[in-house]
Amino acid sequence: MKITFLGTGTSTGVPVVACNCEVCTSEDARDKRYRSSIMLTRDGSNIIVDCGPDFRIQMLKHKVEDIDAVLFTHAHRDHIAGLDDIRAFNYILHKSIDIYGSQFTLDAIKEQFPYIFIPGRYFGAPQLNLHPITDTPFSIGGFNLVPIQVMHQEMKVFGYRIDDFTYITDANYISQDELDKMRGSKIVVINALRNSRHVSHFSLGEALEILNEIKPEKAYLTHISHFLGKYEIVEQKLPDWVHLAYDGLQIEI
Repeated sequence: MKITFLGTGTSTGVPVVACNCEVCTSEDARDKRYRSSIMLTRDGSNIIVDCGPDFRIQMLKHKVEDIDAVLFTHAHRDHIAGLDDIRAFNYILHKSIDIYGSQFTLDAIKEQFPYIFIPGRYFGAPQLNLHPITDTPFSIGGFNLVPIQVMHQEMKVFGYRIDDFTYITDANYISQDELDKMRGSKIVVINALRNSRHVSHFSLGEALEILNEIKPEKAYLTHISHFLGKYEIVEQKLPDWVHLAYDGLQIEI
């Protein structure tokens, strides 16, 4: 399985015209971060995990010609706002796209994109097949997924384990039962928003505590804001088995 990091940033980690911080002005491409998303690829099948506002440019940048499904972690706008751009795949590939998420997430998507789901379907709207999931393991094509429920302040968010790979984003608490689902993973990706504590995201120190407890062979940090700092500086402070993920990074497992 190949994992492509389509984006590793957050809404407070995207360059804006008025921002002159060292990350925004960095010439290192690894400091240019779109909103967090990954693509899982196996035997020609592609699953996208979250499609935020940068979804269209991420698909163009990586020359993605087909997707089989979109898997959502939760329904915050920085993880679902690109949903409308799925229509391009509908049009070119002549197929609907399967969408997976908790019932709460799917209900929120229906509320935020009402024109997609009106009776008779609005002409040109994305064509989606909705699949509610629970904490029960499920499969999408050749991918076997184990949902991992984490807390994003008071919101329940799903992370996912696929074989020996675990992906967690937008979390500030993981129970022991859910941590047990992550144990034995060879590669773990987890969010680390900034150096200081945050009400709904792990800080760098908190993310490292989680990683030290479950001890994967290798780990990557994602959902990074500018407050964490430049790639080359942060990378030097990390254990040799932990790395900052960056947009475009590809790993295989």
